[in-house]
Amino acid sequence: MKYIKKKLTIENVKVDYIAKKYGTPAYCYSYSKLKRNIVNFKNNFRSFSPLICFAVKSNTNVNLIREIKKLGLGADVVSMGELMVAVKAGINPKKIVFSGVGKTAEEINYAINKKIFLINAESESEINQIEKIAKLKRKKIKVGIRLNPNTDAKTLNQISTGKKENKFGINSKTFVKLVNKYKKSKNIELKCLSVHIGSQILDHKPYEKMLKSILKILKKVEYKFEFIDLGGGMGISYNDRQKKLDYGKYHLAIKKFLSNYKSKIIFEPGRSIIGNTGTLVSKIIYIKKSGKKKFIILDAAMNDLMRPALYGAIHNIIPSIKKAKISKQNHEFVGPICESTDSFLTLKKFQELRENELIVICDVGAYGTSLGSNYNLRPKPIELLINGSKVKIIKKRQKHKDFI
Repeated sequence: MKYIKKKLTIENVKVDYIAKKYGTPAYCYSYSKLKRNIVNFKNNFRSFSPLICFAVKSNTNVNLIREIKKLGLGADVVSMGELMVAVKAGINPKKIVFSGVGKTAEEINYAINKKIFLINAESESEINQIEKIAKLKRKKIKVGIRLNPNTDAKTLNQISTGKKENKFGINSKTFVKLVNKYKKSKNIELKCLSVHIGSQILDHKPYEKMLKSILKILKKVEYKFEFIDLGGGMGISYNDRQKKLDYGKYHLAIKKFLSNYKSKIIFEPGRSIIGNTGTLVSKIIYIKKSGKKKFIILDAAMNDLMRPALYGAIHNIIPSIKKAKISKQNHEFVGPICESTDSFLTLKKFQELRENELIVICDVGAYGTSLGSNYNLRPKPIELLINGSKVKIIKKRQKHKDFI
């Protein structure tokens, strides 16, 4: 995004044009940024040519996933619905990995029928279920076992997945036991050791610790895994104060790991691919003064963008028109929903605003629409893909009649 003659543009399209033509609130995605993110990710790890599976949970828009597929990525899914979307988007089943702690028999059946590449199991009961279904189908199914490496990713507790108190994966002792139990199974082919330690990780050191933990476990098992699935979790900078993850150092750590254990690598990035491609354009409905504070009441709400209410996540907010005059009053940007948590951001100073003007909430591509709901029976926003001067509707604005 940039200002041209004081008017904010997404690629070559003015934000005020978007609002006038398509209404607000509106999710907008930059195609050039999406492509740049994927190329950058590939380039940083090209020395060992990983299988890159986009984490569909971060953004479930089938048209966006179709573009991601065209740029060469597979899919990481955690439900039958996500698997259906990935297949509908045209992703090759041989590049689909199915993760998640609670896959039902129906979901496992569906995954096997679609001949996906890998099912990452997270408990002995789940592997038993896969083996039982595979036996009935007289098939041998490729399975990964998810290890919980007890690694603190130094991220929010709500999005930590690699510590021993988290529900994900199995501990090292159980891992060794399960490898020994299933390595000669007629219906289970142990293909992969899988890990995922959390989300929004900005430091390479937790990854280094994770790789050391994996290597330690691998030395205890007399079995050779063809693949090591390192999950995702790579973070993005939501503001100027946050440092960026050093891909170069993470790359070197993986190279060191591979020098000790020859295998193919799988990644499951989501936020790092789609997070900074998305913006949410919203209109100011009312401005309400309350003491030394101004409430900027928007037509976007927590049902449209849940992260601030759910995690206390911070998304930068910028105006669609740049003005010189700055107000030193506190500005609290809030939505119209009947919850005090329906608040996006409080800023100590902001430029002077008026009702019916537009603001833009930044970096909402990941876990924006996918966490969206119809709370307060509010329709979900329109979604747009912007490529240069072209604007394409990739999801129509929901209408009340669609869900009432």
